[in-house]
Amino acid sequence: MTTTAPSLQPDCARCAGLCCVATAFSASADFAIDKPPGRPCPHLGSDFRCTIHDRLRAAGFPGCAVFDCFGAGQRVTNEVFAGQDWRVNPRAVPAMFHAFHTLRPLHELLWYLAEALALEAAAPLHDALAQARAEAERLAGLPQEALLTVDVNACRGSVNVLLLEASALARAGQPGADHRGADLFGADLKGAGLHGASLRGACLVGADLRETDLRGADLTGADLRGADLRGADLRGALFLHQAQLEAARGDAQTGLPDRRSRPTHW
Repeated sequence: MTTTAPSLQPDCARCAGLCCVATAFSASADFAIDKPPGRPCPHLGSDFRCTIHDRLRAAGFPGCAVFDCFGAGQRVTNEVFAGQDWRVNPRAVPAMFHAFHTLRPLHELLWYLAEALALEAAAPLHDALAQARAEAERLAGLPQEALLTVDVNACRGSVNVLLLEASALARAGQPGADHRGADLFGADLKGAGLHGASLRGACLVGADLRETDLRGADLTGADLRGADLRGADLRGALFLHQAQLEAARGDAQTGLPDRRSRPTHW
């Protein structure tokens, strides 16, 4: 089961539906309609809950089913804007949506840093990782006016250097190949030996990964939409978050890393 800190888990009941308003999406295999940023999704209810949440995939919105704000939504709603409702305070809308787009990636970085700090092999980096986490937390805790000036890309760049080092330490001595950023769209990788491989940022959309050995593989940012993970072994996979699993296909034989849960649609 997932044991992510509560502050980094989405709590839609405490959010003003920000992901359903602030974000944009285009009609595609992931979304049934076009929606520009700032326009509420037509399926957003008056209580800020999704009216088709129990049938998102069937209704053509698998992209919504796998979206994870890492807890940024409820933080913006309750901490940064003290429970304000964007519907009755339109003047707050631009700042509120900007805060959401700033906090969401910062919370994602905090999630990755927590994962890295949990790696025993990365012990030599724990002090640096803890400092990076403290800085990301400081930025995320800034008041709404200051959030407008946060350079998320700079923070992401420094954190990524540490995550790469942590990954290298965790995968040391393993035979994994380097497939960072590889285009493996629809690739036939059934039964492939990817133990300890780097698949950071790899496109694995629709890839056949059945019975593939992915133990200890680094899956940071890997696109697993529609990937077939039936019978695959993901035990010990690095930086694999729940949303990636939700976007893929699997079964009862798929081996999962600790702190992850088996998607209900598998």
